[in-house]
Amino acid sequence: MRIEAAFLFDLDGTLVDSVYQHVMAWQEALEGEGVDLSVWRIHRKIGMSGGLFTNQLLRETGVEISEERIDRMRHRHAAAYRRMAGKIRPLPGARELLATLSDAGIKWAIATSGRMETAAQNLEALGIDPQTVPVVTRDLVKYAKPDPDLFLAAAERLGVRIETAMVVGDSIWDMLAAQRCRALGVGLLCGGYGAEELERAGAYRVYEDPADMLRHLDEVGGRL
Repeated sequence: MRIEAAFLFDLDGTLVDSVYQHVMAWQEALEGEGVDLSVWRIHRKIGMSGGLFTNQLLRETGVEISEERIDRMRHRHAAAYRRMAGKIRPLPGARELLATLSDAGIKWAIATSGRMETAAQNLEALGIDPQTVPVVTRDLVKYAKPDPDLFLAAAERLGVRIETAMVVGDSIWDMLAAQRCRALGVGLLCGGYGAEELERAGAYRVYEDPADMLRHLDEVGGRL
């Protein structure tokens, strides 16, 4: 019996070079609430859901946490990120990787912790129409990474078993979510996490960027 493989891609830092724009947008949102935080501390949490992200940051800084404040910060972040949209670019090999999978008849989808209000710019940079490509955003699931809901929903959209899917991401949160839903994790270094970090979180292969993954596609079940 042939097992049908599929690829479930994170978006920020995996297919588009947008992690540091998110970091700066979150810094602006935090400063708008009177919270001074180093950018490296913000970077370590990029990839998890925005609500969990702000909740953790506010708790760590000892600032009062309220739903109103978290919601206000999310909107500040989205507004700041939209202003940087012109600087968002696909990562090397991203478009070619997706086109190669499509040409080979290999299923793929996108699952991102971002809401559509920020994901839309990234999809546009990739030339992806969410009406024709399965895209699961934070708006569509109860919990985002490190919970596995996004990837489970993406696999369901593709009509494949999650156990046969490869989760491709740049952060430990992607790899932890993959572990929790029994998918295989493929890590990319282009989001700023190191190979050892990704491997400890569950990645069974690690590549530099989409272009490097494309060169080694046969290693992760991408038979062309």
